Amino acid sequence: MKAQLETIYNSAKTDIANATSINDIEDIRLKYLSRKGEFNSIKKGLKDLSDEDKRTVGAFANQITIDLENLLKEKHDAFYQKELNEKLQKDKIDITLSGKYTPVGKVHPITSTTNEIVSIFQNLGFSLLSPDLSPEVETEYINFDMLNFPEDHPAKDMQDTFYTKLAPNTILRSQTSGAQIRAMAGKNPPIKIIAPGRVYRNETVNARKNNFFHQIEGLYVDKNITFGDLKGVLNEFIRLYFGSSRPTRFRSSFFPFTEPSAEVDVQCIMCQGKGCRTCSGTGWLEVLGCGMVDTNVLKNVGIDPEVYSGFAFGMGVERLSMLKYAIDDIRLFFNNDKRFLEQF
Repeated sequence: MKAQLETIYNSAKTDIANATSINDIEDIRLKYLSRKGEFNSIKKGLKDLSDEDKRTVGAFANQITIDLENLLKEKHDAFYQKELNEKLQKDKIDITLSGKYTPVGKVHPITSTTNEIVSIFQNLGFSLLSPDLSPEVETEYINFDMLNFPEDHPAKDMQDTFYTKLAPNTILRSQTSGAQIRAMAGKNPPIKIIAPGRVYRNETVNARKNNFFHQIEGLYVDKNITFGDLKGVLNEFIRLYFGSSRPTRFRSSFFPFTEPSAEVDVQCIMCQGKGCRTCSGTGWLEVLGCGMVDTNVLKNVGIDPEVYSGFAFGMGVERLSMLKYAIDDIRLFFNNDKRFLEQF
């Protein structure tokens, strides 16, 4: 039996010496040292030996088993290290090379301007109206009639307003002012909200106008609200948004849903008030319309104008962004030109 063990041992050493990979080492381990391997098959015959032979042969079998395990481990480790070095050599990274540039998206200037305006008014105590109360697809009734537009007002003409085929008298809203109606209907003052969103008008597209753009509507209704409160809020907004150095002016205007009404102009940053194509040579750009909420509008939503008063305003986000960042053409916001967008 001892001679058999020596023969198997020598055969195993030869196989180990000739192995060329980790897989070969594992095959040799299974061949000689597994439960069904050759060494275990021989060891099963130990029970038939005398006690003296059992001690001698058993010790010899254990020793060559340990020797083979050490040889297998040594060879396995050598192959593992070799394969690891080859992999590291193949997959190595030259850290002195410059990395690959991955472009990162930026916040669109319309979005960043909207967020800044909303933040300013929230700090002034205004709440953001839920988008559900300020839909882009609106009824003519909310967009015009409830806002005190007369039946024959030219804004209702199809050449000025986009009518849809979703339902009769359904339009793409021409102003965010409909948010006033939805904010006030069935509510009790005080009401102090802002509502940003897109609006659509059948305008001729040029450097100052587009057929869709963005507005932010504001409304404040409570007891004893005056035009002075309106001017105070808007002056503070302009100071916070532009800084105190930007010249502005209030001038009287007319809107069916406010009385008295006004518009606010900001000096054109492109020409410093001297006149250019962006401001049509006037030196000023209108940024918002405002006024005291007309008593008829308050009555339409069930608010007593003898007890409550309020002011409203609607500002153009594109105009405000143009004046802050010296953008001379409103169409740049919508052309998706990376050269323009990457500046922000």
